[in-house]
Amino acid sequence: MTRLPRTAVSDLLVLSLLSLLGILGYETSFGDLNFLVAAVAGLVVGTLAALAGTLLRLGVVTTVLMAIVAYFLVGTPFTMPETGIFGVLPSLGSLAGLAYGAVFGWADIVTIGTPVEAPYYIAALPYFAAWLVSLVGGLLVLRWLPKRRTALRTSVLVIGPALLYLSGILLGTDEAYFAGVRGVAFAVIALVWIAWRRGTTVEAAGDGAKRLRRQKITGTAVVVAGAVAIGAVAGLAVAPVSPDRFVLRDEIVPPFDPLEFPSPLSGFRKYTKDLAEETLFTVRGLEPGDTLRLATMDAYTGRLWNVAGPDDVGADGGGYGIVGESLPEPELADLGSAREIEVEVGAYSDVWLPTVGYGRTLQLLDGGSAARAGDLRYNPAAGTAVLTSGVGEGAHYALTANVQREPDTEDLLDVPVADLTLPIVENSPDVTEAKAGEFAGDAVSPIEQLRAIERALKTGGFLSHGLASDAVPSRAGHGADRIDELFTRTQMVGDAEQYAAAMALMARDLGYPSRVVMGFAPEISEGQEEVEVVGDDVTAWVEVAFDGVGWVSFRPTPDQVDVPQEETPKPKSEPQPQVRQPPRAEHTDDELLATVEIDETDDDDKDRPFQIPGWVWVTLGAIGIPAAIVFLPMLAVMLVKAARRRRRRSGPNDRQAAAAWEELMDRWAELGFEPPAQGTRLQSARVLERQVGEQGLAAALHGSGADAPAPVPLSTLATTIDRDVFDGGAVSDEVVARRWTEAEAATAAVTAAVGRARRLISRYRIRSRR
Repeated sequence: MTRLPRTAVSDLLVLSLLSLLGILGYETSFGDLNFLVAAVAGLVVGTLAALAGTLLRLGVVTTVLMAIVAYFLVGTPFTMPETGIFGVLPSLGSLAGLAYGAVFGWADIVTIGTPVEAPYYIAALPYFAAWLVSLVGGLLVLRWLPKRRTALRTSVLVIGPALLYLSGILLGTDEAYFAGVRGVAFAVIALVWIAWRRGTTVEAAGDGAKRLRRQKITGTAVVVAGAVAIGAVAGLAVAPVSPDRFVLRDEIVPPFDPLEFPSPLSGFRKYTKDLAEETLFTVRGLEPGDTLRLATMDAYTGRLWNVAGPDDVGADGGGYGIVGESLPEPELADLGSAREIEVEVGAYSDVWLPTVGYGRTLQLLDGGSAARAGDLRYNPAAGTAVLTSGVGEGAHYALTANVQREPDTEDLLDVPVADLTLPIVENSPDVTEAKAGEFAGDAVSPIEQLRAIERALKTGGFLSHGLASDAVPSRAGHGADRIDELFTRTQMVGDAEQYAAAMALMARDLGYPSRVVMGFAPEISEGQEEVEVVGDDVTAWVEVAFDGVGWVSFRPTPDQVDVPQEETPKPKSEPQPQVRQPPRAEHTDDELLATVEIDETDDDDKDRPFQIPGWVWVTLGAIGIPAAIVFLPMLAVMLVKAARRRRRRSGPNDRQAAAAWEELMDRWAELGFEPPAQGTRLQSARVLERQVGEQGLAAALHGSGADAPAPVPLSTLATTIDRDVFDGGAVSDEVVARRWTEAEAATAAVTAAVGRARRLISRYRIRSRR
C-alpha cells in the first residue's frame, strides 16, 4: 500500500470544511438543515473513495468508477430512505433517484417553491455536489499537490469549494443564510491554508526553523486580520439588499403554464347541468360555512376570466411552482383557524385540486403518490394547487390549512385596498364601468363601494342556471357580450359565473385589485364528519385585496329565482272621427292600373356579348384550387430537377460520367433510400444494394421478365464509372450516353418496384448530394 503524504489528512479536512461552508447556502432552498445529512455523506463518500484509490494504488479511472459505485450503494439512507429496502439498502427507485437528482436536480431546484421537498430525489442534489467536489479535490490533494506544492496549486484546490459556495447563492432565495459570517470564514480559512502550506518543502533547522515559523505565523495573522477587516467593510458597503440579490429561481419561469388548460370558470355550467347530482368528491374535516377553493382567476381577455400564464402574471400574482408536502405561506393574508381535511375524489376530473383556505401541508395518499409528487404545483398567493398529471376518480390527499379571517365591514372603513400589480384586464365592456359608478352611488371608502355593488347585484338580479326547469333562460359564458347582456336586459338574469365575473370587472374599473374564485359551497351541518360534494354545489365569488388584511370575499350571486314575467300591454283602440266618404267610382281597380313593364337589366350587362355563369366559376374554383395545390409544387420540383439534370449533362465527358452517378444517388434518395453521406461510389452502391434487399426489392435489380432486361448492378456501375473518371483516358460521348442510360435504367427499375406512394412522394422531394 502507498503511504499518504504527510499533510494529506489536514489538507483533506480543510477542503471538507470549506465545502461544508459553501454548501450551507442551500439552507435557504431547503428551509432547514436536514439536507446537511446528505451533504456530509457526500463529502465522506467522495473523500474515502479518493483515499482508498490512492492507498490501493489504483488508477484514476478505476478510482472514479469505484467512487461511482460507492455513490449509488451508500446514498439511499442519506437521501431517500423511504424508497430504499428497509430504508438502508438501495432499490431500483432509489438508484434511479440518485441518477435523476445528479442530472435534473439542478433544474428542478430553481423551479420548486421553497422549502423544496419534491421531487423525491431532490436531496440527491447536495449529496452529489458534495461527493463530486470532495472526490476531485481528494484526488488532487493526494496525487497532484505533493508533486510540487505551490501557492498556485493550492489555490486551484479552492475552486471546488468556491463553486459550491456560488451554487448555494444562485440556487437559493433572496434571503442569504449568514452570508457575512460564512463568507469571512471561508476567506480566512482558505487564505490561512494557502499561506501556511506555501514553502513547506523548504528545509530548515534550529534558529532558522523557528524564524521561518515565526514569519509564517506573523504573515498569516496579518492576512487574516486584513481579510476580516476588508470583508466586514466591503460587506456593509456593497452587500445587496434582499430584492437585489441575484438568484436563478427569480430568472427562470416555472414550467407550469395554466393557459395549457381550459379556464375552470368556462366549465361552470357542466357542473350544474351534467354533474348536478354526481358526487364529485368526499371531504372530511370541513366546518359549517367552509367553501372549497378550486381555482383563482385574475386575468380577463374579453372572452373569459382565466388563471394568468407565466408571461402575463403580475408581480403580485404569484406563480405555480413545484412543492413538496410543505406549502409556502402567502405574503398577503390574515390567517385564522386551522383545518385538517382529507379528500377522496369521485366523479371529478381535472388538474385543479380542491382546497380550503391557504394550505400549510399537502400530502398525496393514493398509490402513485411517490411518482406523482413532482407533478404537484402550488400558488401561495392564490391558495390553489394543481396536479399536472391530472386528478381523477380514486385520487386521495390530505391538506392542512388556515382560513382567511373575514373582517366586518365596519373594521374596513378606513382600510385602503392593497397596492398590488395584477394582470391587466382587456376588452372589458363599457357597461361595467357605468354600472360600477351607478351601484356604488355616494359611497366613499372602497369597502362601502364594493358592498354597495355586491348588494345591488344580489338584490336586483335573479338566479338561473339555464336549465329547462328555469322560468327564464340564462345563456352560459361570461365574455364581454354576455356581461353586456346581463345589464342591458330588463332583468339581470344569470348564475354565479356571470355575477362574479361582472363584479370583478366593476371592481377593476374602480381601480381595486380583484379576482374571481371558483369553488364549491356544500351544506355542512354542525359536527358533520363527512361531506359529499355534488356538482350542484358549484359556485363562484369575488375577492378584493385590502392592505394588511388579505383577500376579502364578496358573494354577489342572488338567491331569488322567480324572475317576473315581462307583460306586453295590448294596444288601445282609439276612435277615429267620422268623415264623409267620397262617391264610389264606377271603375274597377284593374282599370285604374296601367300595365308597366320594368326593365331590370343592368346597362353594363347589355354591353356584354357573353357572360360566364356563376356555377362555372364555382366549379373551376372547386377543381382548380385543389389541382393547383397538388400539381404546382410538383411542376416546380420537376423544373428544378430538369435544370439539375441539364447542368450535370454539361462540361467535360469525365465529369458528365461522374454526374450520372450523382443523379442516381439523388433519385434514389428522393425515393426514400439512404445513401451514405460520405464514402466511395462502390461503398455507396453496396449500402444501397443492402437496403434494396432489406426492403424486399432485390428482384427489381435483376429484371422482371423477358421484356424488361436486368439493369446493370449498382456495384458494377460504380466500378465502371470510377474507371472512366480515374484511368486517365479520354471518355467518349458514347460512353457518357451509356453511363446515363445504365443509371436511368437502374433508377427506373427500383422506381417501378417501390410502389405508388413512394413514387408520388419522390416527385415533391429535391435532394442534392454534397
